[in-house]
Amino acid sequence: MTLFLLYALVGVAAGFFGGLFGLGGGIVVVPALYFLFKTAAFHAEVMMNMAVGTSLATAVFTATTSTWAHHRRGAVQWPAVRLLAPGVLAGGLLGAFAASGIPPDGLRVFFGLFEIAVAWQLLRNWRPRPSRRLPSSAVMIGVGVLFGALSALLGIGGGTLTVPFLYWCNTGMRQSVATSAAVGLPITLAGAVGHVLAGWGQPALPPGSTGHLYWPALAAIAATSVFAAPLGARVAHSVPVATLKRAFAMVVALIGARMLWG
Repeated sequence: MTLFLLYALVGVAAGFFGGLFGLGGGIVVVPALYFLFKTAAFHAEVMMNMAVGTSLATAVFTATTSTWAHHRRGAVQWPAVRLLAPGVLAGGLLGAFAASGIPPDGLRVFFGLFEIAVAWQLLRNWRPRPSRRLPSSAVMIGVGVLFGALSALLGIGGGTLTVPFLYWCNTGMRQSVATSAAVGLPITLAGAVGHVLAGWGQPALPPGSTGHLYWPALAAIAATSVFAAPLGARVAHSVPVATLKRAFAMVVALIGARMLWG
């Protein structure tokens, strides 16, 4: 019961940060589940992959509610979503299967280094050239494949990739966050299905699992994240853009450092 309550608290944090930063919540859920699964003595062979797979499944709910909240405020750039969606669906499936072939500690370290690199880039306070716009449809599909694969590997909704990319293409920070939340829906769907299939029948799985998806954690996190995501979206539209960007970078950096610490 204590673990179930902790899963529910993770859902509150995931929903809030998912709505606030367009992250899908995975940047919070993956490290939290990794340490909670470690506490529950899950087998080391599947622990990290289960954290990633379960995170992607919970992010389906977070992405849906946060996207709706941002859409109501007119912030989602749907043409960009339509261009990225085919690629992220394909990449999400590929990344989920690739994750099963990476040693658990390697996946954890990769996640931590990746998050710190993203935070450093954002804190540099670079500004894109005024002439830069979204690339061609073919390039957007390729970008989508890359983002989908990396997101499925890392168990994130893609916000730590999509937000900086859209901002680099001169999409406003709030619009980048909102659009990232919408792009996160096909990423998380494809990644979650891929992780279920990739982990199907593994002998080290704990009871209550289907592939790399752990149902008790999914139920608790989904139940609370859907209420917290609209609150995060509301805050995102009320704080100054510079503050939103710095806060995004600091959250990413802290979680990356914690994962490296192990």
